[in-house]
Amino acid sequence: MNKTELIQHIATHADISKAAAARALQGTMDAIKDTLRQGGSVSLVGFGTFSVGRRAARKGRNPRTGSPIEIKAAKIPKFKPGKTLKNAVN
Repeated sequence: MNKTELIQHIATHADISKAAAARALQGTMDAIKDTLRQGGSVSLVGFGTFSVGRRAARKGRNPRTGSPIEIKAAKIPKFKPGKTLKNAVN
């Protein structure tokens, strides 16, 4: 499912227009991004939790040349599924 299909699904199930569903989805994604950017987490009970993890600096290799390179430390988004979502998938 891509974003367009998700918007169609939301519009159908919530009985709203596609434009309203698109605004609602975009607002949700923006809120999650803003919260993660500030270092917080977003918990949707039953669905899961979005959070920020840290990846330490490390050494790697350039696959073309084989020369060693330094990979910088980074913040990465993480998602931990909730119990209800896990049970729905299994």
